[in-house]
Amino acid sequence: MEPLWKLAYLLEPASLALIFTAVLVVFASAQRALNYEKEMERNRDFSESSITLDSSQALMIPIASSCSLLLMFYLFASMSHLVTAFTAVASASSLAFCLSPYVFYINSKLGSVDPMVTRCCCRPFTRMQGILVLVSSALVIAWLVSGHWILNNLLGISICIAFVSHVRLPNIKICSLLLVCLFVYDIFWVFFSERFFGANVMVSVATQQASNPVHTVANTLNLPGLQSITKKLELPVKLVFPRNLLGGMVPGNTAIEFMMLGLGDMVPSTLGPVIFTSWVRSELNELWDGPRPIVNDKTRLMEV
Repeated sequence: MEPLWKLAYLLEPASLALIFTAVLVVFASAQRALNYEKEMERNRDFSESSITLDSSQALMIPIASSCSLLLMFYLFASMSHLVTAFTAVASASSLAFCLSPYVFYINSKLGSVDPMVTRCCCRPFTRMQGILVLVSSALVIAWLVSGHWILNNLLGISICIAFVSHVRLPNIKICSLLLVCLFVYDIFWVFFSERFFGANVMVSVATQQASNPVHTVANTLNLPGLQSITKKLELPVKLVFPRNLLGGMVPGNTAIEFMMLGLGDMVPSTLGPVIFTSWVRSELNELWDGPRPIVNDKTRLMEV
């Protein structure tokens, strides 16, 4: 057993900031998902409704994740530009999704109208949506140029919130099944993958830095300001905080080291409080199997 004094690093500013941010992300994801569902029901717009996973789809997630992990492990160097470009697009759309409630709230408080500018994909595209696209794109470009850890965390948090808002699990039974499979997936790839693949696959992929396509283009075209563009990028799939945050420092570590927490590692912490709260409220049986579908007269006539 480790001496208690070795756990003192948990009281470092970086550790406290990491724990607080993780709790905040879990709460913000749940709140945004709930508000998004209410918004879709209020507007009767189900074209962008969330995706509900069944048990077979939940079982496929660890398998698909394992295949992606191996692909990144062996081919990351050759496909890092493609991964970075895809991540940039996903980050911009996720950031716009997260900022949209605040932008429209400010717009409604100011009492200004939001005229339609054009139509995109058979849907109206308003001025406020255009501002959201510009702001999100500017933040993503700033991340591509600087690679700063604050922007990395911001984009990672937005991806996490958008994913939770659009992908749903219908009941605790499927949620428990998925988390058990992900637990086995995580244990295998972290602790046993080195025996089969010669290296720790999970750690190798998580700590790899992607090549920056902006730096590659600027270097090819010999553009000015090349020195200010970072060559490598940390992909926004984890929260990172420098160990020397606010002057905190663990003895023996350098100032460039980071503490990190994968976004997927925050998911299991939400299941325990949900099960305990539902048990206290005597709602565990209902949440375990999910709500029963309401059969109205129209559905009954269609079945007949």
